[in-house]
Amino acid sequence: MPHGARQLGLFRQTDQHARPKHSGTLVVREVVCRSLLNRCEIDDYSFNCYTGCAHGCVYCYARYIQRFHPHAEPWGRFVDVKVNAPQVLARQLRRLPPGSVFTCSACDGWQPVEREYRLTRRCCELLLEAGFRLNILTKSDLVLRDLDVFRNRPVYLGVTITTASEEPARLWEPGAAPVEARLEVLRAARAAGLRTAVMFGPLLPLLSDTPEALESLFALARRLRVDRIWTDTLNPRPRVWASVQRLLQSRYPRLREAYRRILFDRRHRAAYCRELKERVQRAAARVGVAERLG
Repeated sequence: MPHGARQLGLFRQTDQHARPKHSGTLVVREVVCRSLLNRCEIDDYSFNCYTGCAHGCVYCYARYIQRFHPHAEPWGRFVDVKVNAPQVLARQLRRLPPGSVFTCSACDGWQPVEREYRLTRRCCELLLEAGFRLNILTKSDLVLRDLDVFRNRPVYLGVTITTASEEPARLWEPGAAPVEARLEVLRAARAAGLRTAVMFGPLLPLLSDTPEALESLFALARRLRVDRIWTDTLNPRPRVWASVQRLLQSRYPRLREAYRRILFDRRHRAAYCRELKERVQRAAARVGVAERLG
């Protein structure tokens, strides 16, 4: 089959410029890439076998990619599959020194298309064989499929949790695995002998960033005995506000102005970030997990 859109299970066959006709449509295109492993601010390197993400998280900072890779479909309704990713990575690994790899930085490597394409799995195999370390962060329980690749290797397996409550999680992360499934990833990974991590973020103002909510999240991490805990604030990157604003207007209209100020009022945002950092540290100390904060 030539590169381009294809029919894939529940995915609609379409041409390069087609728009989904209903909310259940995901446009999948096969593309080729020239490079895969890139230098990264979060870690030494990062990679993404897919452009776009079917999880469609309302707050996703990776929406900015649409400025450089325009798509007719809205974020969450398209995925470009880099079908030659393993071959490109294998060439890069011949000349790059080993380091730590954030997996993945601009998509979820274990989003639904990975079930068939298995590109993230193969790239993880190549990286580990070449002496690299993996810091994995996902919202998908599909990652458990690859425990055989990760066992006895330098891997941190982590999940992102924005809120511990299923109902708001479905609003903010409509295509991601249920929260309980993500918690099961941590349990299973620990049982398999892996080091585990959790990202609580973005912490949603007035929803999951309160002292009570933070203590509840950290207590969850303590019960699961995770090795590392990260937190993150809501990101004002391009295209994020339009998405967040729509959800706020429909479900949390009273919070709209507070979110706008936190994202765009420079002085207010700086003060909020300072106060939130202190709030996180206090809550983590009260729960007894402060030493695990990354």
